[in-house]
Amino acid sequence: MKTHVTKNTDIDRKWYIIDAEGQTLGRLAVGVANLLRGKDKACFSPSVDCGDHVVVINTDKIHVTGNKLIDKKYYNYSGFPGGMRELSFEELMGKDSTKVLWLAVKGMLPKNRLADDILAKLKLYPGSEHGQVAQKPEKYTIKG
Repeated sequence: MKTHVTKNTDIDRKWYIIDAEGQTLGRLAVGVANLLRGKDKACFSPSVDCGDHVVVINTDKIHVTGNKLIDKKYYNYSGFPGGMRELSFEELMGKDSTKVLWLAVKGMLPKNRLADDILAKLKLYPGSEHGQVAQKPEKYTIKG
């Protein structure tokens, strides 16, 4: 029996659209990361980008459980003394709701060069309108 090695020419990429309205942040991010990585496919290989394109709409309607609305913090450090900035989940959602989901999905991907290629296939929109109508994305629902 021979071992099958997935190549870029073997991959059939699809477009999926996910409505984030009423979804929990973590569960949504896991589903999106798995689709982007291609872990649900039979041809999955950890060293090859074999995932699909994902469009997420209504990112401004994502919610979190517990006290994470106030307690969850996002840090940014400029490298200079006193350059540490901190935003709560609520503040970042008010500023840019797509950044919250982008950071959650980014944290679930491998920390290597492949992650940049995988994240390039993620399109996030705060409202219900999106720019990928020509690709005819299939509707996908995240379970849970």
